[in-house]
Amino acid sequence: MVEPSRIRPAAALRAGVAIVAVLAGTLALSGCVGGNAATTPTPSATKTADAAATPTPTPTPTDPPTPVTLTCDQIVTPDQLYAFNPNFGAAPGYAPKDGTLQKQIADWKGAVCGWSNQTSNDLIEIAVGLPPASALEGLKNAAVTTSQPVPTYGVPPEVEGYFKPGAAGEVQIFTGDYWIVATSTAFFEPGDAAPLMENVLSNLPKG
Repeated sequence: MVEPSRIRPAAALRAGVAIVAVLAGTLALSGCVGGNAATTPTPSATKTADAAATPTPTPTPTDPPTPVTLTCDQIVTPDQLYAFNPNFGAAPGYAPKDGTLQKQIADWKGAVCGWSNQTSNDLIEIAVGLPPASALEGLKNAAVTTSQPVPTYGVPPEVEGYFKPGAAGEVQIFTGDYWIVATSTAFFEPGDAAPLMENVLSNLPKG
């Protein structure tokens, strides 16, 4: 069960913007409906509705990402991994799947790591990236709309944490210029990932 938390002002503002956008879209759609349900829309009206229904592509950042040179043993040390669960070890041949946040971080020259449970085969994926500066705010806005804030990962605004439950629980953490993503079927709730997230945050270069 996701832990209750207080959304920081910036996150609340992002959530408010998302709600206003949804309401505005609803009002705009209702304004396109005529009083007679049987009325056939004119070609121009149909064209306008089709254009409004087409999502606007997300702009590709023009500024470069910053490569992350950390190794997986630096992101989570062997001792830290053993303390979390001695059954976990490096996953041979791990690579992030297309369409995942980890793959986005890999494409932005971040570090991506995978560890597997030798008993249950649960996979833990952790990626650490330094995305383009122009993309960072958009990533935070997306996290607000898809996940729930988790203050136990760190104190906002220095550390902004989110968790999305599912078949594989997903963690997103923003701290400084870093974007951290962790996913695992072993993460049923935010607290399951908390020890590893504490390790990752403590292992990031200071300054």
